[in-house]
Amino acid sequence: METVLISPKKKAVIAGSRPTVLIGERINPTGKKKLTAALQAGDMDIVRQEALDQVKAGADVLDVNAGVPGADEAALLKEMVQVVSATMDVPLCIDSNSPDALKAALAVYKGKPLVNSVNGEEQSLSRILPLVKEYGAAVVGLTMDEAGIPDTADKRLSIAVRIVERAEKLGIPREDIVIDCLTLTVGADSKAGLVTLETVRRVKQELGTNMTLGAGNVSFGLPDRSLLNGIFLAMVIAAGVTCPIVDVAKVRSAVLAADLVLGRDDYASRYIQDFRGRQRNQTA
Repeated sequence: METVLISPKKKAVIAGSRPTVLIGERINPTGKKKLTAALQAGDMDIVRQEALDQVKAGADVLDVNAGVPGADEAALLKEMVQVVSATMDVPLCIDSNSPDALKAALAVYKGKPLVNSVNGEEQSLSRILPLVKEYGAAVVGLTMDEAGIPDTADKRLSIAVRIVERAEKLGIPREDIVIDCLTLTVGADSKAGLVTLETVRRVKQELGTNMTLGAGNVSFGLPDRSLLNGIFLAMVIAAGVTCPIVDVAKVRSAVLAADLVLGRDDYASRYIQDFRGRQRNQTA
């Protein structure tokens, strides 16, 4: 099953048989004081630089989030989407749970973006999915609802099924639905990673959709996060995640290694190219 995202000049094809698509997470003010301050001041230079840096690091898609306290999210997200689109030519993941903000951004985006996101709550399903259909976008479905994030794979799968069924009833094809099985930190619950892995396996088996994941959440609050993130990414990619949302510069090498082992890198060409690039950077 292929999910195709399109910008005016490029497309990203997400599929289990292809190399993992990396969605760059860094154009998101959550927890970033410098970016938040810049956006509050109307300064887009840091947004442009993050777009450049992430694509240089290997991002295939860029996530754009405008969740700044006190800001007009619709106006800000629209502007950010325009700025990032003018700066880089990769497809975008438009990140908001506000229908007004999504509508404003979708109206100016040229191509087919990924909308991040809808969840299993009735309000979300009834307000976000019609926008996805109207603008011909793809959509991320979060496996959570009014009760929060379930603590079992069965419950998360049932929410994924609900999202897929509602989307298909509106005429959104299954290939345009990307499920996020959600990750909680293993620092608080040592079984959290297992639940996510089992949910990913079940969604792949029973729904066959492509899947994303904010994989870095697994290590929150723990030391040596990069080690844990890299190992967890390899495991979830093997289980069925096809387009994780990540800090690309920190994890791309681990993802390329996973793709190589999974037979998605003919003659190890991408892995070797990445290795040589890292060697050049170390000696520069």
